[in-house]
Amino acid sequence: MNHYSYSDLKIGQTECFTVKIEDRMLASFRNITGDVNPLHMNDDFAQGNGYAGCVVYGMLTASFLSTLAGVYLPGERSLIQSIESKFVNPVYVGDELTIRGIILALNDTVKQIEIKVEIKNQNGIKVLRGKMKVGVTGEA
Repeated sequence: MNHYSYSDLKIGQTECFTVKIEDRMLASFRNITGDVNPLHMNDDFAQGNGYAGCVVYGMLTASFLSTLAGVYLPGERSLIQSIESKFVNPVYVGDELTIRGIILALNDTVKQIEIKVEIKNQNGIKVLRGKMKVGVTGEA
């Protein structure tokens, strides 16, 4: 876990991490949310709608943005204030995702950073893009 304080952060600073999507993640997400849409549970249904198989929940994919802010950029001092995300390609079980954030702007008045975010799969295909505004709490 990173321990960046606001004064440590710079425009252009980047952090990233990877995660492999597993069946158990979909099951946990389904149990928490109650989302039983067959697109996420039934290969035949998903294939009949033009996908290679069951599609991973978009919000499960987007949930890794919480990890990006809370663990990596800025880390323990983060307070997510807004997230804008676009799902640009499907994610499937077995995909290895790289979650990346780069600081676009610093707001010294409110100690807030704006982060450009993107998630790509193991083939370098972008599956999510967006921006986050994250407050940075307390100085070390």
